[in-house]
Amino acid sequence: MRTEEFKMERHGLLKEGDRVEIIEKNTEAFYYYTIVPALAMSGNYKLADRIRSNTGIVKDVRQDPRGFFVDVEFEE
Repeated sequence: MRTEEFKMERHGLLKEGDRVEIIEKNTEAFYYYTIVPALAMSGNYKLADRIRSNTGIVKDVRQDPRGFFVDVEFEE
């Protein structure tokens, strides 16, 4: 299992236990992921750190002074 963090702009878009699908995008230097339909976005990943699964389960939704964050667990 692998848990990754995604930034969500508004509260209430996802909740703990939701099954989510991600899409992968890339540039020449890195990869990043979006929970579809555009609910939250990941940080940047190097090639070796790419997420291999395209579905996961929301394990936690939290808020801090920087905004809302979602932890998603993937099977790999």
